[in-house]
Amino acid sequence: MSTVEPLLAALERGGYQRTEPRRLVATMVAQHDGHFTAPELVRESRRRGLPVGRATIFRALDVFLALGLVERLDLPDGEHAYVLCEPTHHHHVVCQRCGRTAEVDDDRGLRTVVQEIEQHTGYAIDTHRVELFGTCPSCQAQEAGPAGRAR
Repeated sequence: MSTVEPLLAALERGGYQRTEPRRLVATMVAQHDGHFTAPELVRESRRRGLPVGRATIFRALDVFLALGLVERLDLPDGEHAYVLCEPTHHHHVVCQRCGRTAEVDDDRGLRTVVQEIEQHTGYAIDTHRVELFGTCPSCQAQEAGPAGRAR
């Protein structure tokens, strides 16, 4: 989703009004290629002189989260970030250097593992979330430098 229109349409389908502040937050979200934090959006809003306050940004992110338009990531440093994504069940791989993310379908057997955990523990698992962290191909290439040599 690189345009803001799918976000705005999802707001309307979810019963939310297309207010100007929500449109501005949706535009900032749609422009990110990778994860972002709420404080980053607040700084971006101030830098660009947008008439959107901190509370509005946090509320809009909560709405986008409830609608499944963004997902919250728990980063290794304990910070929470968000990533724009499709509203289907999937997981994320996050580059720890540049913040790029990739969606990973849940077709690699994780459902089977969850079922086994249910059987073993007796828990009825309602949902799960997996976040994988590493280095993206682009950052790996930069680390290798010219002729593929490690720096």
